[in-house]
Amino acid sequence: MKMRKKSALPTKSCAHCGLPFTWRKKWERDWEHVKYCSERCRRAGGPAGQVRNPGSAQDPG
Repeated sequence: MKMRKKSALPTKSCAHCGLPFTWRKKWERDWEHVKYCSERCRRAGGPAGQVRNPGSAQDPG
């Protein structure tokens, strides 16, 4: 990849926190499949605020 200004690098929004993040050299071969901005967001997965155990959110009555 040619040298670019940081402002010219491609960006995406994180699938978990929704914050924008920019392309990194370590993601060069896999950029199309990168969904999360960090390892922490990847472990948490899914959109923020998502209920982990849908059975516990049911109305008892």
